[in-house]
Amino acid sequence: MYKFKSYQYGIALGICLTVAGCKAPAPEAAPTTSTPVPESFGITAQTQDSNNTSALQWKDYFKDQNLVDLIDVALKNNQELNITLQEIEIAKNDIRVKKGLLLPTVGVRAGAGVEKVGRYTSQGAGDATTEIKPGVETPDPLGDFTISAYANWEVDIWKKLRNSKKAALNRYLATVEGKNFVITNLIAEVADSYYELMALDTQLDIVNQTIKLQTNALEIVKIQKQAARATELGVKKFEAEVLTSRSMEFDIRQQIKEAENKINFLLGRYPQEIKRTTSTNFLSLLPAAVSSGIPSQLLANRPDVKQAELELVAAKLDVKVARAEFYPSLDISAAVGVNAFKPSYLFTFPESILYSLAGDLAAPLINRNAIKAEFASANARQLQALYNYDRTVLNAYLEVSNQLSKIENLQKGYDLKSQQVDALNTSIDVSNDLFKSARVDYFEVLMTQRDALEAKLELVDTKKEQLNAAVHVYRDLGGGWK
Repeated sequence: MYKFKSYQYGIALGICLTVAGCKAPAPEAAPTTSTPVPESFGITAQTQDSNNTSALQWKDYFKDQNLVDLIDVALKNNQELNITLQEIEIAKNDIRVKKGLLLPTVGVRAGAGVEKVGRYTSQGAGDATTEIKPGVETPDPLGDFTISAYANWEVDIWKKLRNSKKAALNRYLATVEGKNFVITNLIAEVADSYYELMALDTQLDIVNQTIKLQTNALEIVKIQKQAARATELGVKKFEAEVLTSRSMEFDIRQQIKEAENKINFLLGRYPQEIKRTTSTNFLSLLPAAVSSGIPSQLLANRPDVKQAELELVAAKLDVKVARAEFYPSLDISAAVGVNAFKPSYLFTFPESILYSLAGDLAAPLINRNAIKAEFASANARQLQALYNYDRTVLNAYLEVSNQLSKIENLQKGYDLKSQQVDALNTSIDVSNDLFKSARVDYFEVLMTQRDALEAKLELVDTKKEQLNAAVHVYRDLGGGWK
């Protein structure tokens, strides 16, 4: 059995993480947590297969070409996905920033100035008695013209800058996995909405068929009333039932419009009709076969798990960077160029040449509260990342377990509901025949039709949930982003 313990993780990456200690301010001991990983998901038939459904390309997993075309458009136009892509660009630029800090800063400087000092000062008295050249006194005021190249470099003796760059790299990789997670959810959401739309189409057909059936029964009861075999109450009851069904028809039409617009929103386009497979085939659709593989594959396939793991690595590196702030830093600066009091003397060599080289070693000594606070915050963020990783792993296994169980139970429920619908369809025919021969009253016919309508609508809902469950387990296994 796999076990994830505090600061030990990484079946996917094989990394051992320990909270970085520092002799400066000792952080609080990290609480020990563990998220046990089950050996199986508790579903016997499908989990023994070594294959994994998530390995399938989404174009191979979904067989409906209309759905495939919609997902294709969503992956190109979806605003949330495009926002995530920009986050990746931001993270990529952050790597460039951190990489630039490792290199010397080199620049060119040109300057001009003038200085007038008091005659009765040490500098003024010295300038007044000094000749620049034989017979040429020091100018007053004194000009200052400089052209030079300079460089500054912080020597990364404690790997502070390198660890900062590695942290930025891991956060970049985490944003890539975040993008993959957005893709898996986007594909699942488009598929869910598509099957919901098909289910609503089927329900609309069922309601229209029921309205025809109820209208025929209404005509029969009107004829029976004329023959004194029925009453006005029966006629009004049938009329009310027809009106109820017609009202239901418009409710479903509104839901269809909203479902279409939801898909259009996911596709990043304005309202338009969604091309879809005819609703008459909906109940005959079979959910895709699912194979969950072995539990350890979940860590390698789920983008959100890999994202949490990379963020945990980055948080560890942040602790090292914060700890390095307590140590001395070495800065080297250098400059070379020309300097003179008149532009015409700038290129008089070697008199105008200037150069400098300096090293600066500095360490915090007093009032280090800000550094201590940043170190403590880095440790707290590392703990946050660890708890988030544990939670993500736990959530991943629970989601898969729930969906596999749901697929199994929905199939059993669908079989029973199908039998119920068949029985009610037969009872409608029987009740109509008995009603025509006055062997049952109108109330039994109404209740039979109403029960049949509800059962048919529930059967469609169950079929939709079956298809959605197959989509969700594909998503929860980490499929769709490859």
